Amino acid sequence: MTIDRRNFLKLAGTTAGVAAATSSGVAHARPNKKMPEEALGLLFDGTLCIGCRACMPACKESNNMPPELTPLKVNGEEVNALWDAPLDISGSTLNVIKAYRNGTAEHKDQAVDGFAFTKQSCFHCADPSCVSACPVSAMTKDPVNGIVSYSLEACIGCRYCVAACPFGVPRFTYDTPKPQISKCQLCKHRFADGKYSACAEVCPTGATLFGKVKDLKAEIARRKSLAPGTTTTFPRGRIGDNDTYVGQVGKYVERVYGENEIGGTQVLHLSGVPFDLLDKPPLPDQAPAATSETIQHGVYYGLLAPATFLGILVAAARRNMRAADEPKKPEGGTP
Repeated sequence: MTIDRRNFLKLAGTTAGVAAATSSGVAHARPNKKMPEEALGLLFDGTLCIGCRACMPACKESNNMPPELTPLKVNGEEVNALWDAPLDISGSTLNVIKAYRNGTAEHKDQAVDGFAFTKQSCFHCADPSCVSACPVSAMTKDPVNGIVSYSLEACIGCRYCVAACPFGVPRFTYDTPKPQISKCQLCKHRFADGKYSACAEVCPTGATLFGKVKDLKAEIARRKSLAPGTTTTFPRGRIGDNDTYVGQVGKYVERVYGENEIGGTQVLHLSGVPFDLLDKPPLPDQAPAATSETIQHGVYYGLLAPATFLGILVAAARRNMRAADEPKKPEGGTP
């Protein structure tokens, strides 16, 4: 058998069949990993957000991020901005507030002829795909507070985390001499000084709230139990502190984004408009990491699949060697 393209594909197909049989016989997808009991996170309530974007420069100052002078259009002509105006998270921006608009945009938190605000940053998943995909543990999840962190020293620049994240959060900086991954780490470097996430600290209405996830979930349940329009006191900054804001309860959509998506996240969102309008698509409850790790472990269980593939290649090579050693018959028949 000659190892040409057709035969190689046949061999690959055979090996893939063995791998599939092996992985299916070893185990089903493992359960999602559990969130730590003392996990820290954020609650973003879009009905309280006024679009001031104070959280964005606060985040940049806290994390020493450079400005993004995004070109803007004035009277149809593109001009250079004179201020920090990022349109999305990037290697220079870890947190951004985006706006939804429809029709006349007269009514806040209304899908038709309304507008709404949403926040984009790392969700700090309970079972993070970026951590699972990283081959050198540059992405790690703290077993106590659950924060997903990045280590520049360990990173090899493979960008598997960028491809693996279903939220499209880790960003690779292509425009620096020393490229690296950038993502929100909940300002964990401020914890030693008794501080917390800068975005929550400066939010004037408590639209972004920092705290333990279990406390944030209790606050979500309280808000959703109140009738829309009810005047109440909202915690501001860090839940449990005495800083508050008085406002009206919004009319929330049923879903709490991040509560179940891919096994749950430590950043939860409330909204008055459907999340698919806010570029937050529905995701399965099963964590991608749970499925991918099970497949990998099945394929490489006992090294059966790689050994099978190598065995087929060796057998084919020996057959080719025997064919090459056999004497060729003279042309024109027997002399």
